[in-house]
Amino acid sequence: TLGVRDKEEAMKVSDVMTEKVFTVGSDTPLKIVATRMLEYGVSGMPVVDGDRVLGVISETDVLFKERTAPDRKGLVDWLVHYAEDPPLAKLEARTAGQAMTTPAVTIAPGRSVADAAERMLELSIDRLPVVDGDSLVGIVTRTDLVRAFTRGDEEIERDIREDGILRRFWLSTATVQITVDDGDVALEGRVASKELADSIVEFAEQPPGVVSVESKLTWPKTKPRRERTLA
Repeated sequence: TLGVRDKEEAMKVSDVMTEKVFTVGSDTPLKIVATRMLEYGVSGMPVVDGDRVLGVISETDVLFKERTAPDRKGLVDWLVHYAEDPPLAKLEARTAGQAMTTPAVTIAPGRSVADAAERMLELSIDRLPVVDGDSLVGIVTRTDLVRAFTRGDEEIERDIREDGILRRFWLSTATVQITVDDGDVALEGRVASKELADSIVEFAEQPPGVVSVESKLTWPKTKPRRERTLA
């Protein structure tokens, strides 16, 4: 969970995506698709109709054309190896629309980079078209996410200090000291309550690139209330 840090404040897909997207139409011949992948230096492209994403075509989809349908001997052999065999439609495909993987798995620009990373890992995919409504507005790849999660210590410290300590919690930088070393965050200072200290720690865990958070924050201890004795 994002805790005190709202999802809107986490690093968004729109912050790391590539806005210039190489695309192909559904009727583009596979040979042209392969040529463009080499020319653009990409391993996959959205297949579009105008701004609408129909699917995604990757090197794997194109390479299916280099394979032939296996000669299965009988129904049992076919059933046993069914999951291993390339889809016949992809073997016979001649255009991007016939070879693409559809429906396309997409993500909205306002989602967090953590959401994008989780989706890519769960589905074992390397890229996500970024869609605002029905319109393609960018693409985010594993490389983009790795770059986001390997940001420098200074960037991480600035995120925690400016977005958290100053803007979120309205504290001075003298109240909470932040140090970051290879993604390990250390917090020191004295704040008003344990609840506030916990919130600051939870916030500090969120920026991409944070490996761990060590808190040495302190707060005033609550004194037990004394009962008054009436004479």
